[in-house]
Parts: sequence; C-alpha cells; structure tokens
Amino acid sequence: MPISQCSRDEFIEHNLGLVHACAGRFRGRGIEYDDLYSAGCMGIVKAYDAFDEGRGVQFSTYAVPVILGEIKKLFRDGGQVKVSRSIKELSIKINAVRDDLQKRTGMQPTVNQIAEVLSVRPEQVAEALTAALPVLSLTPAGDDDGSPQFDVPVAGEEEHIAESLSLRAAIVTLPEQDRLLLRYRFYENKTQSEAAKLLNTTQVQISRRERKLLALLRKKLTE
Repeated sequence: MPISQCSRDEFIEHNLGLVHACAGRFRGRGIEYDDLYSAGCMGIVKAYDAFDEGRGVQFSTYAVPVILGEIKKLFRDGGQVKVSRSIKELSIKINAVRDDLQKRTGMQPTVNQIAEVLSVRPEQVAEALTAALPVLSLTPAGDDDGSPQFDVPVAGEEEHIAESLSLRAAIVTLPEQDRLLLRYRFYENKTQSEAAKLLNTTQVQISRRERKLLALLRKKLTE
C-alpha cells in the first residue's frame, strides 16, 4: 500500500505486522511482549512521520531500523521511563479499554482500535503503553558475569531483516487456507500433491493458487 494513497492511521495499521515481527525477535529476553510491541509502535509512528517516499526505498526498509531502535532503547533504559501524570492516567484507561475489547472480541486490540475508543491519537496510546513499564533486570538468572543477554541485530542486517519482515507481514494478511498452502510448500517442503491432500483439493488447483499467491506477494513487496 503506497504511503501517499491512504491516511496516516490506515498506513500505520496496515504495517503493524512489522512491529509484531520486530518485537517477536526479543521474546523471552526480560521484557513482556506487550511492552516490546508498544515500543515498536512508537517506532513505526516515528518512522512514518520521518519517511520520505522520494528517497526510492520501501517503507519497511526505512521503518525496521527505527522500530528496532525503539525496542533496543527500551532495553537500555531497563524498562523504566519517567512519565507525567497525564500519561499514567491515560495508561490506566488504555488497560481498561484493552481488557474490555479483548473480552468482547477474543482478540488483542490494535493501537488504532484503542485510540478510537478513547478519542486520542494512536501515537498517544503507543506512548502511554511504552511509558507504563516495570523496572526489570536484563540479566537472566545464572549469568555469572552480569552482562545483559538479548538479541540485537548488528548494523548492516537491516535490509535483509526488512525484506524478511515485509514478507511475513504480507503473508499474515492472507486467508488461512493460503497461509497453510505457503507453509506446507515453502516451510515444510511438501510437494503440491502432498499439500493438496492436506488441504482437501487437487494438485492442479494447488499449482494455480500457488502461482497467484507468489505473484500477489511479489506485488506486495514492491509496493
């Protein structure tokens, strides 16, 4: 989705898969996933506001380092952020709305959905969620030298990461049957005939659908 063809909120919402993929790289490293995701949301908002489409690079290529930067900053700060009373009060409201929406829909609400209920901007929600973090130790139990242990992508990997995350973000938007087809064929290395049996269809139909899906993903990655 070209950045110039949709609103700010729509574009950020469409690209939240990048945030999930970035945050997922840091699971089990001492900070809750919700907090990692909130920091990543701050990053994607910052990336959107600073992105220049005229540079000739994909948004994901530009945004991933920014998102990762916000998450790494969270680790450097130890999860502790000085916040104002208004941010703390907004955080309390956000938690209540998030719990209510999750109970009613059975799904984790997005930043935009929470913002709409509270009549605030998505970046305000992301900021409040990021601010309300506990003080956490970055050193796993049993680490003798006391040095933090977490994965931080090294410089120079951003382009590769962006391509991988863009592909994942595109795949998660597909219907379940299509995601299963791609998983069987390209992640589990099953033949078209094997995939057809698992999906209760024919090899010919799998072949046709596979070609269409690959063309669709190529198009999404070049937008």
